[in-house]
Amino acid sequence: MSLAMTRDLVEAAAAAGTGQGAFNIIHLETAEGLVAGAEAAGLPLILQISENCAKFHGGLEPLALGALAIARDAAVPVALHLDHAESEELALQAVDLGFGSVMYDGAHLPYAENVEATRRVAAYAHERGVYVEAELGKVGGKDGAHAPGVRTDPGEARDFVAVTGVDALAVAVGSSHAMTERSAQLDLELIARLKDSVQRPLVLHGSSGVADATLVAGIRAGMTKINVSTHLNGFFTRAVREFLDANPAVVDSRKYMAAGRDALVAETARLLTLFAKVN
Repeated sequence: MSLAMTRDLVEAAAAAGTGQGAFNIIHLETAEGLVAGAEAAGLPLILQISENCAKFHGGLEPLALGALAIARDAAVPVALHLDHAESEELALQAVDLGFGSVMYDGAHLPYAENVEATRRVAAYAHERGVYVEAELGKVGGKDGAHAPGVRTDPGEARDFVAVTGVDALAVAVGSSHAMTERSAQLDLELIARLKDSVQRPLVLHGSSGVADATLVAGIRAGMTKINVSTHLNGFFTRAVREFLDANPAVVDSRKYMAAGRDALVAETARLLTLFAKVN
């Protein structure tokens, strides 16, 4: 199956009132496990590479080329997305590499600077047919820089989308990045107001800290693209730790990495099904 376009997956979910899972990868083994889970569920998937992940690998291209190859070979539609790029240059590089979408995150900038930078990225991407996500209103927990409790203002969001031309908007509605407990509460009334104001698909970051029932309620209120990273990383890491505890003499990293990869399959399939079966 050919590489899917993020626009097609997100807009189909928005039209259906369901959620589209977008799950972060760290290395090829996570990409393989996530795609295997999507294939098991028979549902589309957006693979995400973050700016922090690209830095870990010394650059975006090596992991991106591998992920693109995995996506092209998948038995279900799989798109590739650049997540949380605070660097304009990195966002443009992702466009040139063949990503289906990029998220330019200018939320750390003053509002006027965020608008101008986001508009530049969107113009470059749209000329090349690439979908653009942006963030307005700081989502808590990212590197300690975003204060919990901040919320996206619907009027400001409407104006931001109009002037930047972005295709989807990540909004702050109560979730927080890197949570290991699923205890975050979403502001469902605010989500509904944002959906009405923005008229674009809304993106939920920090979904790892949100319980299943709350995620479903959030999708019903108006969220579409549901990002998950930390929650799935936990499945991978626990499986590796359990394998090494049970097999202390093993030195072949393929064996314990395979255990982590395999542990992603069932939970990936479960989450994608949860999001897709909301209605």
